[in-house]
Amino acid sequence: MADPRYIEGVTTLALDVDKCTGCGRCLEVCPHGVFVLDGGKRAMIVDKDACMECGACQRNCAFGALSVEQGVGCAAALYHAMIFGGEPMCGCDDGGSSGGSGSSCC
Repeated sequence: MADPRYIEGVTTLALDVDKCTGCGRCLEVCPHGVFVLDGGKRAMIVDKDACMECGACQRNCAFGALSVEQGVGCAAALYHAMIFGGEPMCGCDDGGSSGGSGSSCC
């Protein structure tokens, strides 16, 4: 089975390296191996497009170094494309079916 891939370049995952202490908790909880430790001193994002936006890293970072808007790899855009056809697109305005706001599916 191939590595999980989502829509490239849309994940909201961000790492504040100034807050990272290199504890490695993000490596332990990330189900897709998005992080590595850079010389054991701080985390680095090595495969951002593999992030499924589950939020485990953010919830488990005691130092607030990680942020992500939970969205499971932009699942709403993927489902929208499967149901209505066309290519998945983040930032779609689907008339409010994205949680009532109508502003973005991701």
